[in-house]
Amino acid sequence: MYFDTHTHLDDERFDDDRDTVVQKMRDARVSLAVNIGSDMKTSRKSIEIAKAYDGIYAAVGVHPHAAEEMTDEDITALAQMAKGPKVVAIGEIGLDYYYDNSPRELQKKWFQRQIELAKELDLPYVVHDRDAHADCMEIIKKSGYFRGVMHCYSGSCEMARELLELGFYISFAGPVTFKNGRKAKEAAIYVPMERLLIETDSPYLTPEPYRGQRNDSSHVQYVAKEIAALKGLTIEETARITRENGKCFFGID
Repeated sequence: MYFDTHTHLDDERFDDDRDTVVQKMRDARVSLAVNIGSDMKTSRKSIEIAKAYDGIYAAVGVHPHAAEEMTDEDITALAQMAKGPKVVAIGEIGLDYYYDNSPRELQKKWFQRQIELAKELDLPYVVHDRDAHADCMEIIKKSGYFRGVMHCYSGSCEMARELLELGFYISFAGPVTFKNGRKAKEAAIYVPMERLLIETDSPYLTPEPYRGQRNDSSHVQYVAKEIAALKGLTIEETARITRENGKCFFGID
């Protein structure tokens, strides 16, 4: 029923009970998920997880936090990884000026290069943008390749409009359920259902009513519930539409 379009089952916090978490996900009627890489190691692990579990797919890419470690050889390796049968996207890639764990010029360089890689491979890409909206938009527009999703969206309706005009999808996670998540709620109301995805970003950003606990894909239902309430839809309608959107975006039959 549900499609969690962005999770990190590779995270070490799942090392002791990954099988149990996957079963919990299935019990909660989450039948599809994309495990998202964030560096070379987790990208490889993402592929292993996709191979091990039905209904779980992989994205490979290097998060801006790890941009300082990237090399041209990594791009070649990602290109090879992306040819795997269950690899459906490049990601997550982008800019993070909140933590600045890597120099900004390197973040921008490798963000641009990974968009180019997605274009070369004819794959969609998953964007992380934190406190870097202007530079993110500049790089995306300059790339001329717009098969992207802005994950865990909490930006303005104006930025959402720009992304939608380019052809982007926009994905919402736990923060849309938070009582202080006004911007995310406003954006969720603004984004048309045909371009909206849902995710957990687990083990991070646990939605209400489990905020503060470890997140997992079973909790995507609470994101769907909030979107349904904001849009005046049923949970079943919201789950169906976002599932079909996810399958279309990632090219999953």
